[in-house]
Order: sequence, then C-alpha cells, then structure tokens
Amino acid sequence: MGLLGKRQTVGLKIEGMTCGHCEQKVGEAIRSVKGVRSLTIDRPAGRGKVEVDQGADTAALVAAVKKVGYHATIEAPSA
Repeated sequence: MGLLGKRQTVGLKIEGMTCGHCEQKVGEAIRSVKGVRSLTIDRPAGRGKVEVDQGADTAALVAAVKKVGYHATIEAPSA
C-alpha cells in the first residue's frame, strides 16, 4: 500500500483566538491546506490537532494560520 492512505496527527499551538469567529477563521485556513483530513480546535487551550496525509507539508499549516492573522507553531509529538 505504500504511503497511500497513511496519515499522521500534527499538534498545533495557536495564539490569538479569542472568540468563535477567530476559531472559525483559523479552522477554514487550516482545512484549506492540501492533505488535511480532519481538524479539532480547542480554542480555550489554544491548541489544534490536525490529521493529515503522511508527508503533507506541515509548514503550510503554520503559514495558513499566519495568513489569517494568528500565530501557530508545531508542537513536538508526545512520547
């Protein structure tokens, strides 16, 4: 099967979301990135979990958030 169908979960620390509208903007931006399969945002905690195709450009997730006016960083995978 190779890489086809394989996915990975990416944790994001997202700064600046203060309301539901902020969360919606960030969510739309992340979902627009190629390879994103699902997204969960925890606005109060300032975190997101993104399921992406294996090998997807995770830097594009950060760039998409920045483009709509917020700051994001990739969280280190938990052990």
